[in-house]
Amino acid sequence: MNPSHQYGRFYNQVKPALESKVEEFKIFGYEKVKEKELWDYLTKKKWKKPKEEIQVYEIVADILSAKIGDIMNFTTVEAFKLGDFTLEDEEERKELLK
Repeated sequence: MNPSHQYGRFYNQVKPALESKVEEFKIFGYEKVKEKELWDYLTKKKWKKPKEEIQVYEIVADILSAKIGDIMNFTTVEAFKLGDFTLEDEEERKELLK
């Protein structure tokens, strides 16, 4: 979680929506997506420019409308930014292809 983000104060209120969305992803076969990854995507990408007077229902709507493709793209870009992602290790390649 990004506690310094302006919407961080709503985290406990919207936690059920986060849990619901993660469960939805699991139903579609994306078991490895966690609440933290979803929250990171929202705070670092979707809500990069936070609104001043946002309402809780708007945050919940953003959570429930998140698409797995957008989250995966964001996660991939973040992994490349960190620099600890390489394809040199045979085990890492096998894990990626699972």
